[in-house]
Amino acid sequence: MPGFFISDDPPIHLIMGFIDEAKFYVKAGDGGNGCISFRREKFVPKGGPNGGDGGKGGDVYLVADRNLHSLIDFRFRSHFKAEPGLGGQGSDKHGRGGKDCIIRVPLGSVIRDAETGTVLVDLVQPEQSYRVAAGGKGGLGNARFATSTNRAPRRATPGRPGEEFWLIIELKLLADVGLIGLPNAGKSTLLSKLSAANPKIASYPFTTLEPQLGVLHCPYTEPCIIADIPGLIEGAHQGAGLGHQFLRHIERTSILLHLIDAANPDDQPLRDYQILADELAAYNQELLARAHLIVLTKIDLIDDQQLTQVKELFATAGLEVLAISAETGVGLAELRAMIGSLLEATRKKEAHDLPG
Repeated sequence: MPGFFISDDPPIHLIMGFIDEAKFYVKAGDGGNGCISFRREKFVPKGGPNGGDGGKGGDVYLVADRNLHSLIDFRFRSHFKAEPGLGGQGSDKHGRGGKDCIIRVPLGSVIRDAETGTVLVDLVQPEQSYRVAAGGKGGLGNARFATSTNRAPRRATPGRPGEEFWLIIELKLLADVGLIGLPNAGKSTLLSKLSAANPKIASYPFTTLEPQLGVLHCPYTEPCIIADIPGLIEGAHQGAGLGHQFLRHIERTSILLHLIDAANPDDQPLRDYQILADELAAYNQELLARAHLIVLTKIDLIDDQQLTQVKELFATAGLEVLAISAETGVGLAELRAMIGSLLEATRKKEAHDLPG
């Protein structure tokens, strides 16, 4: 069984139990040594060499597991080792190969070399595996070196060491739809209405401190995963608030829902949208071109005249909006239909863009 060690100070990013980045060490098994042995039996005075080869060291594999949603396990274990191969023995007995070490990680895990920063693999398919460290080859026994001129070789080779690395694993949640908005924009409430998820809902900012996932059932299309991304604030791309620790999760979504609190006074709703757009552009310019909807929330807190003024505010800026109230259910059916339509178009485009 692979051994492991607990690091004194595991280098991880931890927020209220949700870990989205961690550093860990992997060591493949060393190969077993070759054996020097000679056949010694009665009436066989010159039996010759019979030293066996050493076994190959175990490999270290990363496997994507759809049932994992956090890197919390890396908080308690940061060293992973595969089993070394056993040494060869006499009578031409080869050593057993070491057992592989399997590390299960969430879907959406990006693995980088900690020293160079090079991306090694992006695990996005269930049960997708990647050999991250190869076990060392076993050494050769002296039986391998027998020749017509050297019938009693006293030579064997040692097993080769297995590969070892420090790696960084970064989790980017896989979701079809991402809910983004400033704190208290109503993301958690909307998620609870669109799916069976039960996120924490309260009237103070930063209620959600870790991404929440739910399954959204859209009409005329397959169900999709919807993610509530913790509230962003101005300067998030530089680390302000919950910062870029959760901006990375937006990169995986196909559709973005910009949730804007319509109950804010004056032109604040439009300014809120501009803050979101600026933060997305500063983090990754490509996010601006992603399919999106601008959703005005909490319309149950304002009258029809105020709602009309807010819609005109966005129309003046050339932006289309959809007004909803997650509390009363107004506009939710239309929102589901629009998400389903956008999702279907996005999936067709992605299928069309696939090579071959």
